[in-house]
Amino acid sequence: MLSQQNTFSTILDPFKDLIEDRIHHYVNSLGEKTPLRDACEYALLNGGKRFRPALVFMVAKTLGFGSDVSEAALAVEFFHTASLIADDLPCMDNDDMRRNKPSTHKVYGESVALLATYALISAGYSLLAKNAETIRAAHLPFSNRSAELCVKALENVTYNTGIFGATGGQFLDILPPDLSLESLCDIIHKKTGTLFEISFVLGWIYGGGDLDKLDLVKKASSHFGLAFQIADDIGDMNQDKINGRLINIANLFGKEKAVQMFHEEIIKFKELLIFQSSELNGLANFLVSQISPK
Repeated sequence: MLSQQNTFSTILDPFKDLIEDRIHHYVNSLGEKTPLRDACEYALLNGGKRFRPALVFMVAKTLGFGSDVSEAALAVEFFHTASLIADDLPCMDNDDMRRNKPSTHKVYGESVALLATYALISAGYSLLAKNAETIRAAHLPFSNRSAELCVKALENVTYNTGIFGATGGQFLDILPPDLSLESLCDIIHKKTGTLFEISFVLGWIYGGGDLDKLDLVKKASSHFGLAFQIADDIGDMNQDKINGRLINIANLFGKEKAVQMFHEEIIKFKELLIFQSSELNGLANFLVSQISPK
């Protein structure tokens, strides 16, 4: 029988290899070699599971059109990487290490690291346009709507990366209005859930999904994202106490309450049945196994 970690890797690794290849290829298009380009490359290739871009591929795969969504997936990784660089800065979480390596600002300085976030975000938007062009040229059943798909994608990404999404979530993480359960869920949704929504929505849009079902896709991503973060909070209970990190549902409201909330979100995710995906169900089941009594 496969171990839990091997099960997680088995699901993600085929997508991870493809994403790593695309990143290596795209870095060469970031212009001549400079400390800024090097900082972008360093942050992008500094490890990571490539979980969020893999979700783009998984969602698109469920639709069965064989659409190439690699540029949209890469965009998600660029947005995510930019957020990690920003989170680590001294004015934010002040973390010197990221994935057992020095944070980007420790290697290239704060100014270059901050500029790298701008560069990666703008490159991510460019990739959304490129993916629309890829669809237009592929002569898929929905290729004639590639411009509309690009607009829909941009609408979602700009909302979820801005003040109502990840940027606002980071602000609330630093300066929470209070430590109520409602506030914590709002912070989680904005800081973490929005990138999951981007992943699910981009996979759906560029994969040829019915745009009338986007609200269901967003709901599914919200339940999945909250479950993911609650599971993360449960796993990080002791470390967050040591680090003095307050924003942890399990520490503030108890592990039993957190486990209950987690299962409720997983059930709601599966009940939507918007995705017939062995990979997504496998990931949900993996999360369940991680917090179930051993």
